[in-house]
Amino acid sequence: MEQAKQTSVGVHIRWMIRRDMPAVLGIEQNCFEFAWTEKDFIRCLRQRNCIGMVAEKDDEIVGFMIYELHKNRLHILNFAVHEKCRRQGVGNAMCSKLFGKLSHERRNRIMLEVRETNLDAQLFFKSLGFRAISVLRDFYDDTVEDAYLMQFRYQPSAEELTAPQNRISRLAG
Repeated sequence: MEQAKQTSVGVHIRWMIRRDMPAVLGIEQNCFEFAWTEKDFIRCLRQRNCIGMVAEKDDEIVGFMIYELHKNRLHILNFAVHEKCRRQGVGNAMCSKLFGKLSHERRNRIMLEVRETNLDAQLFFKSLGFRAISVLRDFYDDTVEDAYLMQFRYQPSAEELTAPQNRISRLAG
């Protein structure tokens, strides 16, 4: 029930395009003391394994995420929701999109770093099933602040766990 409520916020998640940059930068600067610049975004998004997504509500960009694809994991590099749209399911919708990219066989976890002072982000990701797995000392270039390395591990369904066995037994029979 809770999940249905969260996804009914009318949020559409799509690929980030160049003309989204002014809205993304506005959210970034509003959300973070040490904000990424446009050059930071462009440098990151030009990498082959880096993907940008935006969350739209009523044709307005209300959130974004930047993540990297790795062989066995996804790594969130930047994630923000406009302050007027927080606690309305926007962040959940963006994370649900990432959860849908996980599988038992391939990418089975999502990683991210969260500033030690960003309690809202820590609690948000914890509520989605992320766990802090280590402390990264003096992680940021702009401060001496530490970060928590957080991880979400994919939990395969019973069907997924038994599917290979079912295929083998059908082939053997």
